[in-house]
Amino acid sequence: MSLKKIDPRFSLLLLFVVAAGLLRILGEGKITPFSNITPIGAMALFGGAYFTGRWKAYLFPLLTLFVSDIIIQQVFYPEFSQGGLLYQGWIWTYVGFAAMVLAGQLIIKKVNVPNLMMASVAAAVAHWLITDFGVWLGGCTDPTTGKLYTKDLAGLLKCYAMAVPYMKAMFFGNLAYGAIFFGAFELIQRRSSLRVITSEQLPITNE
Repeated sequence: MSLKKIDPRFSLLLLFVVAAGLLRILGEGKITPFSNITPIGAMALFGGAYFTGRWKAYLFPLLTLFVSDIIIQQVFYPEFSQGGLLYQGWIWTYVGFAAMVLAGQLIIKKVNVPNLMMASVAAAVAHWLITDFGVWLGGCTDPTTGKLYTKDLAGLLKCYAMAVPYMKAMFFGNLAYGAIFFGAFELIQRRSSLRVITSEQLPITNE
């Protein structure tokens, strides 16, 4: 039978993803100029770029997002949970997050500054377009009028316009935390010669 071994590269990847989730939780509930600059987008790009199995690239970052969402929602914003685990319209956030993972898979074929820049932009824009479409569709109040966004193109564009500062914060978070995650992982990987261990490379023993 196959002798099961722990892939050190996979374990390190998972550690980085979990660390991103912890950083997100620890940074919640503190109002600072950097409050909206979070590691969540960088975590998606990191998972998309490095996990060799396509399902792993989505499963582990999404699972980390889910667990951190539950903790943040129940500890910091229980009034918005409406008796559930997550906030209203969460599905759009998760679709946007999956789009960021895809950006990491498609753009970061090689880890370098230009690719990280392009992926950070693409991820921020994709997240902005998807999640704020959900905000508009679900019915949200326009802070400038105190009324719901109108269900027409003008209302959608207004919703997008009001969310531009958050999109910019997402981009800066992608870039800043992405530089840390990708840089640290590349450094560790080169110094320790971590590599992908496939099932074909594992030794086979017979009982």
